[in-house]
Order: sequence, then C-alpha cells, then structure tokens
Amino acid sequence: MTTLPELSGKVALITGASRGIGYGVAEALVARGDRVCITGRNEDALKEAVEALGADRVIGVAGKAHDEAHQAVAVERAMEAFGRVDYLVNNAGTNPVFGPIAELDLNVARKVFETNVVSALGFAQQAWKAWQSENGGAIVNIASVAGLAPSPFIGAYGISKAAMINLTVQLAHEFAPKVRVNAIAPAVVKTKFAAALYEGREAEAAAAYPLNRLGVPTDIGGAAAFLTSQQSDWVTGQTLVVDGGLFLNAGVA
Repeated sequence: MTTLPELSGKVALITGASRGIGYGVAEALVARGDRVCITGRNEDALKEAVEALGADRVIGVAGKAHDEAHQAVAVERAMEAFGRVDYLVNNAGTNPVFGPIAELDLNVARKVFETNVVSALGFAQQAWKAWQSENGGAIVNIASVAGLAPSPFIGAYGISKAAMINLTVQLAHEFAPKVRVNAIAPAVVKTKFAAALYEGREAEAAAAYPLNRLGVPTDIGGAAAFLTSQQSDWVTGQTLVVDGGLFLNAGVA
C-alpha cells in the first residue's frame, strides 16, 4: 500500500474533479498532503473518486457547477469538514456543441458561459467570503489554448475560455494581495471530455506537438500544484500554457 504523506495543513476545493483533469489535480494535491473537497455532477462517479483518492482526506459534493446553491454548499461543506479553503481550482466545464459558430444555438452558448465562466466567478466569490478574504490563498482557473487562438468548430468553448482568462486577471487584480489568481491553458489532454478531438487518430493528433504526445491529467496536476505552492508566491494574474509545444508550430506551413 502507498504511504500517504503527512498532512500539509492546507485545503483545496476542486470543481469537476470526479475524473479527467480535475481528478489529476486532486491526485497531485493529495499526494503532497493537502485535504481536498471535489465536486461533480454524477454522485456515483464522485464517490468512486473519493474512495480512490482516500476518504480520510477527500470529500465529495455532488451538484451542477452553475447552480449557485451548489457553489455555496460545496464551500460550506469544505469549511465544515476541514475548517478552511486555501485553494480553489475551477475546472468544471462543458462543450456540448461542435460546429461553425455561424450556426451556434445561442441557448447553447449561454449554457457554455454559465458553466465555464459564471460558475468559476461564483465559486471564487464563495471561497473569498468564507475564508480567503481574511486568510489568503490561491485560485487556479483551468482555461484552454482554445482561449488564446481561434479553434474551429469549438468556438463557443474557446470564447468562454478567453473570458475565463480575462476573469483570472480581474480576480488577480481585485483579490490582491491576499489571494493569488492564475490560469492554466492546456492543449488537448487525454480525457473523456476531449475524446472527440483525438479518439481513433491519436498518433495523427500527437504529431502536431513537438513533444510528440498529447497531454495527460497529471501534466495539469503538476502545473496546478506549482501554482498553489510557495514556489509560486510571486506569481499572479498569469496564464500558464501547458501544450506540449503546440504553439511552437504556430504560423508554420
């Protein structure tokens, strides 16, 4: 059996963490000794994640990220269980549409923004009121390289991630000096969420990356661990691109 590290005394709340990138972040923070509250829509998947991560250090709160009541309950449960919320990682996201933006259903666009942007703001407000305004901490927003450059057929998602990057700098400015706020912009990471972008053609997709592979959740977990550590104490308002070198090929025919 793996021996868990001593508790760090720090607590993280990670949204959308029953699988994929959020789960990878939770793994990284638990591995260094943090206690963690994870959220997700599927209660069964959330329970499985809690058991796998360690029920003695992790709790789960099921609900929809854009639901304001769920945001309040998640932060409240973390405070009740652990007494603090040092770190917030806004990972919950959705991308329910694939196609040209000229044909985008505006109701779908609203749903994307509610889940990807407004929910992140809501969780940040709740964490700020409950703990961070008085005690400090850090927030990490999981954005995307789609928020930094045009992304054909996932335009609504890209626009929402661009908004999330701007939300990051706004929060960093207003929450300073108590709370550091940064974003991570991954390229394609091998998760169920991104499967449509590489499934059945992974080698072809990976060939576009100088490091010759797609990302995995632990790549983002490591970046989030850095941005919620003392090693990044003088870093705020930044977007860390974690893309396997993809942007190195920008503009190359």
